[in-house]
Amino acid sequence: MNNKPKIAVFASGNGSNFQAIADAVQAGKLKADLALVVTDRPKAFVVERAKKAGIASFAFVPKEYDSKQSYEEMLKEKLQSLGVEWIVLAGYMRLIGPVLLEAYENRILNIHPSVLPAFPGKDAIGQTMASGVETAGVTVHYVDAGMDTGQIIAQQSFAINGRDQRMVEQEIHAIEHQLYPATLQRLFNK
Repeated sequence: MNNKPKIAVFASGNGSNFQAIADAVQAGKLKADLALVVTDRPKAFVVERAKKAGIASFAFVPKEYDSKQSYEEMLKEKLQSLGVEWIVLAGYMRLIGPVLLEAYENRILNIHPSVLPAFPGKDAIGQTMASGVETAGVTVHYVDAGMDTGQIIAQQSFAINGRDQRMVEQEIHAIEHQLYPATLQRLFNK
């Protein structure tokens, strides 16, 4: 019997957090069945990463649908047909709407490159650097109807110590790639 939760990773770009999750699953550090990668950008590099990892991917173009509701209905049907239990956002650059929020209540997670509630939304690292704060970091949280406003599950921060944006970004990615799979494993083992 397979009691590992089935997850779908949603991503819009490079897919480095997807890769960290796939690597953790492969290494046995994250006990989950990585069922599908979903992207809203068919040419995103995450599609190549999924192919190389042997994970099915599904790409769609939102503007080809009448509304967010219609493409979310399509996604919901696809996810449910595969038995997906959790949605894991990993650089997915769209707000999740009511259709998926209701179908996956308290089972949609996101990782964000700031110490929320500070610097929600796009370019959180740029916002962090422009603000002059002394620390940067990463947050894993549940997804709700707001932008990066869901209940916080885990956070990790570090002192900027005069580092430039590129260096801060590298540190954030290093933390994300460890924190997200570890947090998912803790959640799935509750």
